[in-house]
Amino acid sequence: MQLPTHLLEEELRTFEDKFRQAVQSRVALLDRITRYIVKRKGKQLRPMFVLLSAKLFAPVSDASYRAASLVEILHTATLIHDDVVDDSMERRGFFSVYALWKAKATVLIGDYLLSKGLLLSLDNNDFKILQILSDAVRKMSEGELLQIEKARSLNLKEDVYYEIIRNKTASLLASACAAGSWSTTQNEEITERMRSFGEQTGMAFQIKDDLFDYASENVGKPTGNDIKEKKLTLPLIYTLNNTDSSTRKKIIYILKNENTKKEKVKWVIGQVEKTGGIKYAEAKMNEYRNEALKILHSFPESSIRQGLEDMVVFVTDRKY
Repeated sequence: MQLPTHLLEEELRTFEDKFRQAVQSRVALLDRITRYIVKRKGKQLRPMFVLLSAKLFAPVSDASYRAASLVEILHTATLIHDDVVDDSMERRGFFSVYALWKAKATVLIGDYLLSKGLLLSLDNNDFKILQILSDAVRKMSEGELLQIEKARSLNLKEDVYYEIIRNKTASLLASACAAGSWSTTQNEEITERMRSFGEQTGMAFQIKDDLFDYASENVGKPTGNDIKEKKLTLPLIYTLNNTDSSTRKKIIYILKNENTKKEKVKWVIGQVEKTGGIKYAEAKMNEYRNEALKILHSFPESSIRQGLEDMVVFVTDRKY
């Protein structure tokens, strides 16, 4: 499944220019770092969700481009801060900003991007869009802190896992779709429906990401990485809740004490497969995908609606 970029060719070119302008600085070091970041942006899923959510109702407006830029700025800032928190030297196959410019400059560039995003909205009176995205930043921080808190005890219930990923991951995609639809409709009811669509898609996105930890093929992420970092994801939570007591104790012991040993991590992955944790997570992912499509299909059929449907399918069928 390919991303429906053909529906946004002109808009994406315009977005690229506006995004570059939005993050540029007169400080030489800042400008050098932001140029490095811009050159290594990912698939731009979130800006595409913004622009398609806007275009579903009316032609993309200047407010839509600002919303897309704000979403990408906030997403980039959180990734930059994550690299410091996780002591990560690599991002998307390249050196991370943290690896090249160390912690102090990396934290400051993340703060700089956050302030640029806020000013982009304030300077143009995009108060509703700023409110939508600020709420996402709050939820993302709450999700990260809740995950840190629960990781210490290794006792995570399924409903808490959903709360974590709803805040940590799905909130930004939900806000992207809400901000995009608001930029061309200024309609509260439509914006809420699109927010819900984005949230369901974001939940499916994160579960798919968690499943990559158990993939046998090369997915651009080391297999067993979440286990090594003691992250309790849905396949593992299901396994811990549906296996016998002795296996559960052994898995928890490995997570706490032997999570860097390849053969032990491989054994845990085998237990997850054996217990049905992967199939269970895939079924839950598909439930969220189907709910997202149900919401999307409440809007009139069009090529843009089909494009958003293709985005949802891409999220759950992607190989990386």
